Amino acid sequence: MIGGDVLPSPRTARRSSLIALAGNPNSGKSTLFNALTGLRQKVANYPGVTVEKKTGRFTGMHGEPMEALDLPGSYSLEAQSPDEAIARDVLLGRRSDTRRPDAVISVVDASNLERNLYFTSQIADLGMPVIVALNMIDVAEQKGIRIDPGALEQQLGLPVIPMVASRGKGLVELKARLAQAIATPHRAAIAGSSVEDRYGWIYQVCSGAVRRPESPRRTLTDRMDAVLTHRVWGWVFFLALMALLFYSIFRIAAWPMEWIESGTAFAGEWLGGRMPAGDLRSLLVDGVVAGVGGVIVFLPQILILFFFLGLLEDSGYMARGAFIMDRLMAIVGLHGKSFIPLLSSFACAIPGVMAARTIENRGDRLATILICPLMSCSARLPVYALMIAVLLPAGAGSTWTKAGIMLSMYILGVVAAFGMAWLLKRTMFRGGPSMLLLEMPPYRFPSLKNTLLRMWERGRIFITHAGTMILALSIVLWASMTYPKPSQPDTPPAEALSASLAGRMGHALEPVIRPLGYDWKIGIGLIASFAAREAFVGTMAIVHNLGDEREGGGATLCDALRAEKRSDGSPVYTPLVCVGLMVFYVLSMQCMSTLAVVRRETNSWRWPVFQFAYMTVLAYGASLLVYQGGRLLGFQ
Repeated sequence: MIGGDVLPSPRTARRSSLIALAGNPNSGKSTLFNALTGLRQKVANYPGVTVEKKTGRFTGMHGEPMEALDLPGSYSLEAQSPDEAIARDVLLGRRSDTRRPDAVISVVDASNLERNLYFTSQIADLGMPVIVALNMIDVAEQKGIRIDPGALEQQLGLPVIPMVASRGKGLVELKARLAQAIATPHRAAIAGSSVEDRYGWIYQVCSGAVRRPESPRRTLTDRMDAVLTHRVWGWVFFLALMALLFYSIFRIAAWPMEWIESGTAFAGEWLGGRMPAGDLRSLLVDGVVAGVGGVIVFLPQILILFFFLGLLEDSGYMARGAFIMDRLMAIVGLHGKSFIPLLSSFACAIPGVMAARTIENRGDRLATILICPLMSCSARLPVYALMIAVLLPAGAGSTWTKAGIMLSMYILGVVAAFGMAWLLKRTMFRGGPSMLLLEMPPYRFPSLKNTLLRMWERGRIFITHAGTMILALSIVLWASMTYPKPSQPDTPPAEALSASLAGRMGHALEPVIRPLGYDWKIGIGLIASFAAREAFVGTMAIVHNLGDEREGGGATLCDALRAEKRSDGSPVYTPLVCVGLMVFYVLSMQCMSTLAVVRRETNSWRWPVFQFAYMTVLAYGASLLVYQGGRLLGFQ
């Protein structure tokens, strides 16, 4: 205290400056965000909407704390979608949950400068300090485009930093100019405010700072696209790439999965050997360890999936996949923009449903939302992997065979989605498909750092999910499978499980699912997995830990399922049952979170109820066809 005044604390004195990253889609904005923040990121949603809010911390040139905010990709402040509305409102300081940025980094694609500078000109009009990150300068040079950063800076009246964000080039210069811009902001001298005036100003700016080749060069991207987007070879490459992906999921993930299984078994044995018999030991060993461990074991496969998806996205191939798939989608009447929601749904249907809001036509948007959950999301992966492992034990089938089965499940989901789209577009949502306008980013060598960051983020979300929802569900399931307890203390475990609350629910459902080849224990898994599809695996682990009458233990869940018998001594998990269960999970709507998001996006319960009903009927009918049709053909 000096002269009666309280000195500010270091935290108050060094409040983080909020730096917004804004730019067009595919300008490399998120790559720059990752390069600045590294692992110090946080992902949430803006309150009141389902738009993702991505923030991260980094240190300025002189050690000052800064916070980066990755705004949704936008073409203009004249918002045409909820994502663009969020970017606009943040930049204008209209959101109570996010303070107005202290400065803006306007990320522009150097190879498409004229188009990108339109948004920059609008940001510059807002009166905040603005720095232009002239990203992908290497791509522009490959096309023969020469940009003079000094001349561009003079023409714009804003600091300009040439960058290659994927390689970290220009980061030091960006931080240095950022500190200067906050202290002494520049203001662009834009003539006029109409669309015509802005583009005229942009033309003048670029004519004084940009030199283009007299004839466009045939780049490496052009030569690669001649093959990778070919009507025949493009499909061959696409399917081969998917096959390689699923082969890697099984081959590479096998070793860490074995380590996790061994660790889970050790944890259960260690706890069981050090605790007295009773409900607490059963809760921890049979509920928590078995339930959560049964799901965590599939983490390596999920990490590999997102690693490959990250490589494909970072390399620029994802847009080519959209181009290839658009030809097929047009046949069934889907909007060209539907590819992105459907592609996002392979990770999780929730962001896929949210991404459909970029589709202007209401009928096309609803049709896309209704079929998004048919794409095999990562939550289905543990179920597929478990059934394939039961179907083909170690040494009973090549890795390529297992990858082929996995790939066929994904293909089944795509075929079902397209079939439903064709039906919906000819009944409930009549109308032809719209033209796809798609940017083709140049091919570039993927950034391993960015790919690992995405993989880490998805892995962290999966672990958090397992540590919260799956843990809570495992405890609830354990309780429902343990109580009410039988009156006789020496009642066999299988009979005790059958008499429990969960057992009674499974028995009540059994008459409905018996035509599919399922027993009452599978019925318990179906009920539990409505909360989360991957919970089926953890539920089966709990069921067979509690109901296992064998001595010695140490068996894996796959061993327990293969040994499961019906009352007549025949095996429960026959090939037809395993395949039928996979088909059921491909087509069924076993995800209450997705239904909640559909309700929010459509502002009506009508569509999620319809979605749940049609997918359940579809899943039941297809599984019935697999089991009963297979038996008629002589299969087991």
